Amino acid sequence: MKLEQYITSIQDYPIEGVLFRDITTLIQDGEAFAYACDKISEFARKVGADVIVGPESRGFIFGCPVACDLKIGFVPVRKPNKLPRETVSVSYDLEYGSNELHIHLDAIKKGQKVLIVDDLLATGGTIAGSIKLVEQLGGEVVGCSFLIELLDLNGRDALKGYEVQALLSYE
Repeated sequence: MKLEQYITSIQDYPIEGVLFRDITTLIQDGEAFAYACDKISEFARKVGADVIVGPESRGFIFGCPVACDLKIGFVPVRKPNKLPRETVSVSYDLEYGSNELHIHLDAIKKGQKVLIVDDLLATGGTIAGSIKLVEQLGGEVVGCSFLIELLDLNGRDALKGYEVQALLSYE
């Protein structure tokens, strides 16, 4: 399946000069969405994931179906003040600023093999922050999987030493 035909490109969104890759047209198509999730599930099996971690909010969209398919848990990584129990946090840089990520203190067990799933690899800041949180809790990040990688932003540089899967890539 050619997933790129399900991605809509929108010029000058969210700011002038940016070509935004809209995934909503892919997730609206059941066959394309299932295919993408199946490919991520295959990768999760290959790397031996025990649990899926997904950053807010699009990591939830792809991570939850994968976790269900594999019958393993899903752990959300969220922005400040979104998780009800004790958390650990990390600050990170975005394409357009900075933010903070949180994960429940008891979400990852020591030695647990974690696949981090998100829709997009851009600069790598969100995923590098998620990796720090998982490792701080004693988890082992066995890979990172994305629907789309924006090659010109060099996000893989922030993920050196980790196995990375991207189903689509754009310059």
